[in-house]
Order: sequence, then C-alpha cells, then structure tokens
Amino acid sequence: MELSEKYPEFTAEMKKTHTILIPNALPVHFSLMESVLQEEGYKVDFLNYDGQKIIDTGLKYVHNDACYPAIIVIGQLIYALESGDYDPHKTALMLYQTGGGCRASNYVHLLRKGLKQAGFEYVPVVSLNFGGIEHNSGFSVTPMMFLKGLITWLYGDFLMLLYNQVRPYEVRKGDAKRLMERWRKILIEQLRHNKGIMGHSIRKNFRAIAKEYSEIDVKYENKPKVGIVGEIYVKYADFGNNHLHDFLVDQGAEIVVPGILGFALYSLNIGKENYHMYGDKSGLWFARIAVAYVESLERSMISVLKHFKQFYHPMPFSKLKKLGEKHISRGVCMGEGWLLTAEMAELIENGYQNIVCVQPFGCLPNHIVGRGKIRELKAAYPDANICPIDYDPGATRVNQENRIKLMLAVAGEQMAG
Repeated sequence: MELSEKYPEFTAEMKKTHTILIPNALPVHFSLMESVLQEEGYKVDFLNYDGQKIIDTGLKYVHNDACYPAIIVIGQLIYALESGDYDPHKTALMLYQTGGGCRASNYVHLLRKGLKQAGFEYVPVVSLNFGGIEHNSGFSVTPMMFLKGLITWLYGDFLMLLYNQVRPYEVRKGDAKRLMERWRKILIEQLRHNKGIMGHSIRKNFRAIAKEYSEIDVKYENKPKVGIVGEIYVKYADFGNNHLHDFLVDQGAEIVVPGILGFALYSLNIGKENYHMYGDKSGLWFARIAVAYVESLERSMISVLKHFKQFYHPMPFSKLKKLGEKHISRGVCMGEGWLLTAEMAELIENGYQNIVCVQPFGCLPNHIVGRGKIRELKAAYPDANICPIDYDPGATRVNQENRIKLMLAVAGEQMAG
C-alpha cells in the first residue's frame, strides 16, 4: 500500500484551509523562513511552547528511550492540538528531517503513532526532507522557495553571529537585539518582493548589517569566549538546551554558535564523499553544484566580515574539511558526523577554546564525534576546555548549569593564568 493510503495526506486543497504547525528550532532563521512559506500560499505557525508540560506530553506518547529532540518536538505538536489553540480538523503538522542514518529519520513515524494514540490520527503530517522519504501532493518545494529558504539560513547565520559577539559588551542593554529585530523586518520585506536574494544585494545587506552592528556602543571587557557545538536541535533551540545561550551570557561569557549553513554544506557534501569513498555516483552531480553555490554564499559573508576586524568570522568550508581531517575521517557522516569534531577544532584555533558540547543522552553518532573526540582534541590543543552536556527528560537543569559553571571557572583561571 502507498503511504497516502495508510496515512492522511496533506493535499492541495488543504493549502487553503489548514495551518501547518512547525516546531521552532531556530527562532531567527525560521522567522525569516516563515515569510517565504507564506508567500508560497501556506499558512504556517512556528511553535514556541516550552516547559515541563511539553516534556510530559512528549513522554506520554513517545518512549523515554527515544531521542530527546523527538520527545520535545512531538510533545509540542500534540500539545498544540490538545491545547485548544488550533482546530485539529484544520491543522497539519510538519517535521524537518535529514533522512540520514540516525533516529531523527524516524520522527515522522513516532509522531504518527503518538497522534493515533491521542485520537488525532486524521491530522496530516508533512515530512520536509530532501532524502525522498515521503511526498505530499499539497506541499512541494519550488526552486524559488528552495533558493529563498537557503538565503534565510544565510541571513540568519549572519545576524546570529554578530548579535552574539556584540550582546555581551553593549552599553545599552538590548541594542543588539533591537537591531536584529529591525533587520529581520527589513529582510522579510525584501524577500516578499524577491529582493536581497542575489549576490550583489546580499553583499549590500551584509555590509549594512555589519556596519550597524559595529556602530553599537560597546565596552569590551575580558570575558571567557565559549563556543557551542553539538546535535543540531539542542545546539540551537532554547527549549532543547534549557536556554543555554542566555545562561552563558548571564554568567559573563561571550558565545559563538557555528551557523546552520555549515550543516547544510556538510549534508550536501555527503554525495561527494560517497563518490570518493565508495564510487557511488547517485548524488554526485547535485552535490557538486549545490556545494559550489552554497560555498559562494559563504564567501560573500566572510569577505564582508573581513572588513570588520572586531568580528570573528567562520572558516571557509573547504578549510574546515581539511582541519577536520586531522582528527576524523570525512566518511563519518552519521548525525553531525565529522563536522562536529571539525567545528570544535575551528573554534579552538580561533580563540574559543572553551566549548560546551551539547547532545541528547544516548545519541550514539554525536557521542562518538563529540564526547568521543574530546581526549584527542585536548591532546592536540592543550588549552582546550571542553564540557560535554547531555540533555534528556531525566537530566536536571541544576546539574547541567553546575557543570557549565565549573567549565567557566576553569576558563577564568586560564585567563588569569
């Protein structure tokens, strides 16, 4: 039987009648992407429910041995249907998947099982993926939609990068956030009119954003510089990591979070690695074109940042691959794979030797390339101060924060040293 016969499908007619609910993993990026989806005629709402009630809902319908992000996002989606905030008969749900070899590729099936148990088996689920896992006749990614979506990731990374570097030092609290919100509105308006998506206009926006961030009144102090790496959901989502970003800033740190564009390049690059290692040509053509294009976007961002010496800029993906090869094979492509190890090495080499490595408890791929590589990285970089933190329904926030405080104490000793 076809999937459309087994499960309710999101149809073309539902585009006019249904609201698609989506867990909000990247607040800045997804706020830009929302306008792209709306311009394509979809009604969407990104969910920001959090708290113990969401975890409890997730645990009610998902086994506690499942991946923590699955428990959270499925908890958010089913809670939304149960809350009365939405009409379940006019609602669809969306999950984004890489289609890779980890438990995340089973989220949709876990969600459908939970929906049936909760009495919402009639609610359609859309799987947004590029691995051919599922197709829905009423939802499709057009070339323009794909392009704009990719550009929103680029702008989101740029805003996040500068915001994180200015926020800890601003004289007037909130300046960095207000500027990010102002540019978020500007970029949304541009995207609605198909502007700001080509090379020249992208660089023009980058220069204007960087200039305005450089003009914020700041008072630089000697603060520990902390990088955040790990599984993609708990790395970015405030709910997933117990508001780790805010906690570190409140503790007197400056943070940097490698952008989502790096993960996009890593994922797209897998087709090239499969060819080099196994002779598999199936994804080679697309991988070469896609990686080349996204690398050109990355170069635009880095070229602008080089003119603003006060700002850290990420290492080009081509150099990141070579750096990662010193510590791990590029054939390791499960979960965040070699990218996670490479990002830690990049952060250390750029002065962010204090690292919080976040991962769902029991996430085997990321425990191997994260926690499993710490000893080797410390041998290569003696000043590295890496703190692995597990996130799980049973993990207490106090314990997580105490371990992070210990890492910051070591960072303070090294600075005083």
